[in-house]
Amino acid sequence: MDPATIGLFGVASVASLFMAWVIGAGSSGATPFAPAVGANAISTLRAALVVGVLGFLGAVTQGGNVSEAVGSGLVDGVSLPPTGVIAVLLIGAGLMAIGIKTGYPIATAFTVTGAVIGVGLALGGDPAWAKYREVGAVWLLTPIAGGAVAFAIARTLPRPDVPEDVSVPILAALVGAVVVNLEFAFLETTGGTIAGSGGRLLPMSDGTSILLMTALASVVSSLLVRWDVGRDLTGGLRRFLLALGSLVAFSAGASQVGLAVGPLLPLFAGQSVVPTFALLLGGGLGMLVGSWTGAPRMITALSQEYASLGPRRSIATLVPAFLIAQIAVLLGVPVSFNEIIVSGIVGSGLAVGGADVSRRKLAVTVLAWIGSLALSLGLGFGAGSLLPGG
Repeated sequence: MDPATIGLFGVASVASLFMAWVIGAGSSGATPFAPAVGANAISTLRAALVVGVLGFLGAVTQGGNVSEAVGSGLVDGVSLPPTGVIAVLLIGAGLMAIGIKTGYPIATAFTVTGAVIGVGLALGGDPAWAKYREVGAVWLLTPIAGGAVAFAIARTLPRPDVPEDVSVPILAALVGAVVVNLEFAFLETTGGTIAGSGGRLLPMSDGTSILLMTALASVVSSLLVRWDVGRDLTGGLRRFLLALGSLVAFSAGASQVGLAVGPLLPLFAGQSVVPTFALLLGGGLGMLVGSWTGAPRMITALSQEYASLGPRRSIATLVPAFLIAQIAVLLGVPVSFNEIIVSGIVGSGLAVGGADVSRRKLAVTVLAWIGSLALSLGLGFGAGSLLPGG
């Protein structure tokens, strides 16, 4: 490999790290704990610290699916050269940095996806229509499903005929069942999930053992939360909220790291010097630093400017956020955590009348999402046209 090519690879890697920093400072670093901060369950600085660590863990243990989709699933028939990767990452990171500076949560998934598609098409690639339909369906259904589930939970939690020592443990049971069925890279040799790995120790079929482990996790989670809420309702709700925020932060790292390192994967394909795990590790570290140094501003924007959240509305926001995030990770679809969280905030806000939801802020945010996708697509196509082969 000649020195010029090595230099381009190095610049692309630095651009990827910058993108990871921007993601940590913006979407993945701010959104998971914004509802918890709004509910006064944790301070802004402590939230930034915790979300950085959990996002890093999610990146290195679950980040492969989305990374592969971003790297090779959005455009058919062409692999981005180092110059194309640099263009994609600078466009995505630049638009995200504008969002962080202005306080509006630009959707990272929209900017990076648009830039990859724009550059790839300019270089002669073909549209990956099947993947676009899948991505578009997730993006369109996220606000509908997330808002609806958040609305339903927010309307249920304060009802006198459904005590919170019943309703909250039911939510905990659902979350516990999902957690033990998450796929982790380090468990691939034993089924890929906690339920699958634990089930192999039982003298029964795989399907039956997985169902048993799932039921056990569900019951244990429910009983623990019921005990905690029963002895201290306010404290129990806040601790459950923090647990949900931790799961969403972990899921954010798993999803968002693909937007930073995914474009790099084709560059390092077919060689063993820089394995995929090393790229995920680097991306996770970049996101961690971004969360620690840049996330507090966006956490404040989401937790205070969009709505005044209490523990119950925050729980209603984070439960669908966790579920949607993990569905996207499983499908390998780049998804916007800003879209997920804001949809949940709106849904839970409408459940209590919607008076404290800033409609102007939401309208501007939606326009920023649409504009960032269109702008990144146009900038990507323009940049790709200027590259050799464009």
